[in-house]
Amino acid sequence: MTPAGRRAGNPDTRTEILEAARDEFGESGYRRATIRGIARRASVDPALIHHYFGTKDELFAASIALPFAPGDLMDGVFEGGRDGAGRRLARAFFTIWETEQARASLLGVLRTAISGDERATAAFREFLLEALRDHLAAHIDGDDARLRAVTVASHLVGMAITRYVVRLEPVASASIDDLVDLVAPRLQSYLDQA
Repeated sequence: MTPAGRRAGNPDTRTEILEAARDEFGESGYRRATIRGIARRASVDPALIHHYFGTKDELFAASIALPFAPGDLMDGVFEGGRDGAGRRLARAFFTIWETEQARASLLGVLRTAISGDERATAAFREFLLEALRDHLAAHIDGDDARLRAVTVASHLVGMAITRYVVRLEPVASASIDDLVDLVAPRLQSYLDQA
């Protein structure tokens, strides 16, 4: 008897789900893509996707090989409260980018998103807005929390482009500690502004 939610005889189900997710996110964008639609493409039960990947943003992160789930990252950054969250966010951001495997995946996503491929750009934009912006804004006070969350994201994406894509000196060769010291107060100011 086959366990509930699993297809018999196919050890590559997880890989097929990821391929279906990439196709669905690419064609529909992050917002319109659904777990049910991805399950249909992969010929699996939606529960199996939840079993392997959890939430939609965790599935998107896995489909583009992000080494973190945005909600978990933000929860960890704000676990100690808003005080010092700018420093913790900067440290987490650069630590992720400095991991070779993560950097390769993130560079691929970033280059694709800024290359002009409309579907990739739309999916990445929607992911930034709905997954990162909304998770970050949930930890910020004020009517303009979403605007400040996008400002934080744009600051960090700009740093990623400067350091890892353009490799502009002296940012490209600066130590992580120096970058965290430089960037953290600016991020904190976005978080604290009310």
